Amino acid sequence: METAHITIFSGSSIIIKGLQNRLEDNHINCIIKDRVESARLGGFGEHRSAIELLILKTDVEKAQPIVDIYKKEINS
Repeated sequence: METAHITIFSGSSIIIKGLQNRLEDNHINCIIKDRVESARLGGFGEHRSAIELLILKTDVEKAQPIVDIYKKEINS
């Protein structure tokens, strides 16, 4: 079973959460890597868009159309 994850999207917390909800509605599991919170806890600064959404490599083909539509919606 493939367990390698890749970053499919990065952005702010609220944008990441919206995409996470859409992917999970389509039965695609996600992991959020929040570098902002990690940096805050460590006493460092980090850019507010340093939050990444990761999925399994095996789900990329299924997730990419959802991500593309989401990008168009948030950029319009």
